[in-house]
Amino acid sequence: VVRRHLLQRYEHQPFISCLAGFYSCRWKRYQRRRTEPGKCCCKTRECVFFPLLVGAFCFSLIFLYMWGEAKNDYNNFDWYNYGNLGFWFLWSLVLLIVAAILFTYITLLLVLAMCLLAEGQQLYLHWSHKIGTFLVLGFSITALFILSVLWGDQWKTVRLSFQITAPYLHIGAITIMVLLSWPVALHAIRADKKVVQVIIVGPYLAILLFLFLIPLGMYSPCIREMGTLGPKPALIGHRGAPMLAPENTEMSFQKTIEHGGDGLETDVTISYDGVPFLMHDSTLRRTTNIKEVYPNDTAQNAALFSWDTLQELNAGTWFLKDKPFSCMGSLSRADQNQAMNQSIYKLSNFLRLADSQNKLVIFDLYRPPEKHPYRNSWINRTLEVILNESGIRPHLVLWLENDMRSFVQSVAPGFQQTMGTKAPVEDLLMDNIVKLNLAYTEMSSEDIRKYAAANITTNLYVVNEPWLFSLAWCSGAHSVTTNAVHTLKNLSQPLFLMTPQQYNIMWILTDLTSVLLISLIFAL
Repeated sequence: VVRRHLLQRYEHQPFISCLAGFYSCRWKRYQRRRTEPGKCCCKTRECVFFPLLVGAFCFSLIFLYMWGEAKNDYNNFDWYNYGNLGFWFLWSLVLLIVAAILFTYITLLLVLAMCLLAEGQQLYLHWSHKIGTFLVLGFSITALFILSVLWGDQWKTVRLSFQITAPYLHIGAITIMVLLSWPVALHAIRADKKVVQVIIVGPYLAILLFLFLIPLGMYSPCIREMGTLGPKPALIGHRGAPMLAPENTEMSFQKTIEHGGDGLETDVTISYDGVPFLMHDSTLRRTTNIKEVYPNDTAQNAALFSWDTLQELNAGTWFLKDKPFSCMGSLSRADQNQAMNQSIYKLSNFLRLADSQNKLVIFDLYRPPEKHPYRNSWINRTLEVILNESGIRPHLVLWLENDMRSFVQSVAPGFQQTMGTKAPVEDLLMDNIVKLNLAYTEMSSEDIRKYAAANITTNLYVVNEPWLFSLAWCSGAHSVTTNAVHTLKNLSQPLFLMTPQQYNIMWILTDLTSVLLISLIFAL
């Protein structure tokens, strides 16, 4: 019997050697120490450092989750960096990869520590891993701080994501508690004092009880009874289909129409000689070849160029060189050739295209800079193009600009008046508002229902990710503005949709299974 126990212990040594080797760089048996019953699992210095390892794990997890859910807005992040650095690069994707690598590294260290504790080994983290832990902790905290200062609205996205992911995060948290039950039970049994056992087991059971009961406070609009889901939101192409073609070009809007988009969104600027054209940026640097044609005018406001000059520029070659989205697929040879020959698009041509395809249009109208000939008549000039030159049917126009709204209503009563901010229902009705155009971070199923009761529909922008579109669908949004019409059009129902009964079964089965497993582990 003694020989068998010795043999089993010897055969088990390679596993412990690997654990200690990767964690402590102590590959030799004589370098390791077992934890004596009733003694601490590590020396005082290691006891102080272990919470830092746990903290690095928590902060890196929070940052990875936050940045993973921020994928919907990666283009905005890259565009912000472009404005500050002067060149285009997918910094968002690099940041995601770095966050994933750091989280994986710190998670492996924590798993090694838990395994060593389960084997009764004293912990000693090698100095190189300690430096790595400090780097992960410092990077995660710094990144979270900077993003909170510069991009605080992203926490609203995280809050919205919990309405979708909370049921599945709950299962993940319970699974982690089950895995932790082994080292907790082992050290509680080895403790020689009741007080120590209570200190070890008490917090564990308190957290476990909290996780068991937390679903009572969960809310998700996608947990609903059968037959209560509203119609699928209409899809409005944000600057067309900018994942498939250069933004705000004829090709981009054609792609939206090809993939079944219900409306077209754009940005309107007025040239120096009074021709409204489509351009989002204040300069032409990002989306045209002005650097090659007029290298001294790259910082010039786009509205200060004449239309003849604007027509000389190519508005498509940049799209093939600087891919604006990390998730873009490869273009066919025909699409590449078409993209390379795109030019700046006139508002009148855009409206004619929308009218011919019976598509709604909504646009941001930019006021020209000071000393521009149309600085004070920009709205009048835009109305002339809409009403006299384009021939678009008025009911297809979602009028968003708030300046001179009363005048616009008097000369174009057929426009669908649209407001860009929330307001009391009474005020909206007084201004004849029929639609709200809101950032998706302002999504609220309660507000959407309140406005819908007054026949005011809600459009949310910019919604690209399927999970966010699913949440907008479940919340009752009438339409969304999106860069991904080609993707969202294929969704036949919201992701993560379930009935309350299905959720209750999932919740109860998870809790019961975990109680059974944890009880067996403590009993054994």
